[in-house]
Amino acid sequence: AADSVGFPVLIKPSAGGGGKGMHLVEEPEKLASALVSARREAASSFGDDTLFLEHFVDTPRHIEVQIVADSHGNVIHLGERECSLQRRHQKVIEEAPSALLDEMTRQEIGEAACDAARACGYCGAGTVEFIVSAKQPERFFFMEMNTRLQVEHPVTEMVTGRDLVEWQIRVARGEALPITQDDVQLNGHSVEARVYAEDAAAGFLPTGGLITGLSWPRGERVRVDAGVVEGQEVSSDYDPMLAKIITHADTREAALERLDQALSHTRIEGLTTNIDFNRFLVTRPEVVAGDLHTGLLDSIVEDFEPREVPADTFAVALLHLAGALAGGAEGASETKPTASPLGSVWTARDGWRGAGHRAPLRLVLADPSGVAAPVEARAEYNDGSWEVQLTPLTSGDDEDAPVQPETRSIQVVANPQGSATEWRLSFDGGSAEKWSATANGSITGPHGTHVVEVFSGTANDAEASSEESPDILSPMPGTVIAVEVADGDEVTEGQPVIVIEAMKMEHTLEATCGGRVKINATVGQKVGTGEVLAEVIVADSADTADS
Repeated sequence: AADSVGFPVLIKPSAGGGGKGMHLVEEPEKLASALVSARREAASSFGDDTLFLEHFVDTPRHIEVQIVADSHGNVIHLGERECSLQRRHQKVIEEAPSALLDEMTRQEIGEAACDAARACGYCGAGTVEFIVSAKQPERFFFMEMNTRLQVEHPVTEMVTGRDLVEWQIRVARGEALPITQDDVQLNGHSVEARVYAEDAAAGFLPTGGLITGLSWPRGERVRVDAGVVEGQEVSSDYDPMLAKIITHADTREAALERLDQALSHTRIEGLTTNIDFNRFLVTRPEVVAGDLHTGLLDSIVEDFEPREVPADTFAVALLHLAGALAGGAEGASETKPTASPLGSVWTARDGWRGAGHRAPLRLVLADPSGVAAPVEARAEYNDGSWEVQLTPLTSGDDEDAPVQPETRSIQVVANPQGSATEWRLSFDGGSAEKWSATANGSITGPHGTHVVEVFSGTANDAEASSEESPDILSPMPGTVIAVEVADGDEVTEGQPVIVIEAMKMEHTLEATCGGRVKINATVGQKVGTGEVLAEVIVADSADTADS
């Protein structure tokens, strides 16, 4: 069928959506291998490996229409959602309404969605999805219908003021819709970010682990739909989505700005998430301008870098990790400064000398992601505030590195209930802002959440990188679902060797060099991050071993 459909084609599973089992094939010779992966993923995710093909539209935008139909013949739509910011066909950022459509097209696509629901006698809440050409927005193509509420339904609720979950239940009970199409009004703009357990800086590999701390954003027209709690283990057996952060504002620009701020106050400790990547996305010029298409995310992902740890965060990390902020005065409140901003002299690890005097604090701190060089941090307490000096620790070869230290004056304005992990701090005489920390060095403040650790090496240690190993390691926890070569086979660089499934997605691991392969894993085996699944013995090594 692919030739009659016309390349490029999309392979899609018949029994489900969410990007699982979906593959873009641009050349006929790549179709067979893509079908194998698609069938395997479809069977794993939906219990049905039936597939279908459709033509792939160039520079498409993914626009869907929310409809609700009752058993009395009433069908209405509640406007459209733009879901073009997606990766591997999984949505990341969604918004309502779309910045692409004019009012006439909005009406036409809404009517088309309602016609589709009527044509099949549909009853319930559902979403009719369309592909719309970015260059010709008046042209839209039916893609599929999701016969359920979708992950992104909150943005529709925010702009319409309607509770779709309630409507879905009432319609299922046989009740009639409470409003007509003329009663539907779209007010303002809403944007949603999906928070995934994945590492954007490592090619969006799934992550996992124990959630050791949670903090959700609060504020006017900010909504959080979360599916995790503190102390929960996030495994590789399920979809990686942890939560949704949704904002609403009068304008699209304001909604994006509010979402960026909300994400900066979202803290999930214990595992890596895509929070920083979402902030990167919603502040990109193309996204702010509304120039979207389904390939945009993949085209700009190389520009993403983890955010550097701000100087203020390093300063707070020093005081926290050295114990200088621990155990504030008994009964301190948000509005009343602590009697002793130093905390307890018995708990502080700062070289206390007696008579209220303290030795200067000194730690070398590092950003575990390696974005910035380690920092030598020193602090002294004078006249009610800490004077913190931060100096980048650089190797002698780095002539361009700044040598002038940054300084910060920090005053503890409030220490709620003597907390050792939460404070209101004033920097350089400015207004007080909320800061919090955890024992492992995760610091949350106005700039977001960053992990800071004590660094014991040298600048050269930080800059050194080990040679690439020929071993094939598991990049995340998962299950081996295929071994593409036999033990002892000769492989070439880039050849697929092992396929792992994690969080319902397949990840193919390839040989990094040519040589003879030694397989250490079997199909069905559960593996952990860093586990050696196969070894590639290069020719020189093989000759030496044989001799």
